[in-house]
Amino acid sequence: MRAVDVMSAPVYIVAPADNVAYARNLMLRYRVSRLPVMEEDELRGILTKKDIAYRLRQTEPMWRRRPIDRIPVSILMAENPITVAPDTSIHDIAAMMLDRDISGLPVVDEGRVVGIVTKLDIMRSAHVRGLFARVDEVMEDAVTVSRYHSLDHVIDTIKGKNDKLIVVNDNGSLAGIITESNLAFYEYLDGRMNLPRKDVTHLRKEEPGGQKRFRYVVEVSAVAEDIMSRPVVTVSPGVSIQDAVGLMLEHQINSLVVVENGDIRGVLKRDDIIKEVAK
Repeated sequence: MRAVDVMSAPVYIVAPADNVAYARNLMLRYRVSRLPVMEEDELRGILTKKDIAYRLRQTEPMWRRRPIDRIPVSILMAENPITVAPDTSIHDIAAMMLDRDISGLPVVDEGRVVGIVTKLDIMRSAHVRGLFARVDEVMEDAVTVSRYHSLDHVIDTIKGKNDKLIVVNDNGSLAGIITESNLAFYEYLDGRMNLPRKDVTHLRKEEPGGQKRFRYVVEVSAVAEDIMSRPVVTVSPGVSIQDAVGLMLEHQINSLVVVENGDIRGVLKRDDIIKEVAK
């Protein structure tokens, strides 16, 4: 299979001078995660939900913490994006996505953007329907955060290559999941168009028969439970990859928490499927 066989077209685009509010609304309306940035017929860059998500970090310098909806696309976009030709094989595209840590490749034919191949396009392809493996053979270890961890901690953890975070309750049970989409599309402005603040008190340590000790955290813009998605779609370790992919497509998600007898065993990500395609 080739790029032209699986690519999405037409392509939704933005201009460098458009603001991020407009770009984010396009992503939400058309359920896309990246937008080529075009100036007339020239591809200038690409804007992804990841670019938007990581600008929410509260401890960055004040000048960088202005609400992203007031920032032009040209500030956040990645310049000189990698492109592929219409006849590039799906195997090579999958390998390129994993090697370059990107999730979408514009398809360019004679200087014109004619489509885009995303990881979702690969997931929908006949190539994936031919994979034979079980979830527990390709799943990853789950990375967890407390539901009371700050937005900064969540972003720092996700940026460390863990693009899916499992949110757990104090007893270790499953509470929710956080993805880059949760961060990118989180409504982080309050009613007065300012970054919100909240005070969080949570348990630091508890000793049997002793006094509970608490840690007091102030001026946190958000915590994990504010951002996470729930309920979480789960899957058993012994389920086939084909059935797991079917669940992802049915629920329009790109990860499944692997649970057995109520315990979190791991997480199956879209990238785990892409790795099988790239082999």
